[in-house]
Amino acid sequence: MTEKPHYLDHRDRLRARFKSGGSEALQDYELLELFLFNSIPRRDVKPIAKDLIRTFGNLSEVCAADFHRLTSVKGIGEKTALDLKLLHAASIHMGRKSLLNRPILSSWPALLDYCRTAMQFESVEQFRVLFLDRKNRLIADEVLGQGTVDRAPVYPREIVKRGLALEATAIIIAHNHPSGDPTPSHADIEMTNLVIDTAKAVGITVHDHLIIGREDIASFKMLGLM
Repeated sequence: MTEKPHYLDHRDRLRARFKSGGSEALQDYELLELFLFNSIPRRDVKPIAKDLIRTFGNLSEVCAADFHRLTSVKGIGEKTALDLKLLHAASIHMGRKSLLNRPILSSWPALLDYCRTAMQFESVEQFRVLFLDRKNRLIADEVLGQGTVDRAPVYPREIVKRGLALEATAIIIAHNHPSGDPTPSHADIEMTNLVIDTAKAVGITVHDHLIIGREDIASFKMLGLM
């Protein structure tokens, strides 16, 4: 009889630990292993999972990593890289769905979690606008600017134009700092004031501007900047 590969018993033990203790019972690389079992069914994926965590830092950063950077890790082909990107996309999608048609101002922790998932590990600046109706329910969430490691093009008139098309009465704007530091820059403050003034002219309120860093989120409202 053919000897059973050694990693199959390991997979069974890991699944049993997850079943009994959930994600808290496992380290990041072990959770990643569980996912890779299905993506790479006939290999020992423990070394691959550890290499991914070592390269990118943690499970969230692995899933958010650029496709080409993922395939540069030994053992990660295009199919597996796509599977990991799908996992990240599904997380963002579920976060957005959990917010749609709900009053955003009373769902603030969920909003911050969503922004972290969607933006905290982006390698370039991304400018996102959340459009709200009269009851402050989320009606749309769109990326309206994407640029370089330290700048994303922002056009206040385009934001307002889109808001009017959606019949939004309020917005929340958010962008990430790939450097990891969410401290608002002078340019961030100037741009925010311009968006506020442009939106106010057509009856659209700007509730907040969030800057998403690697570990923290800066709120212009909480900082007294608006």
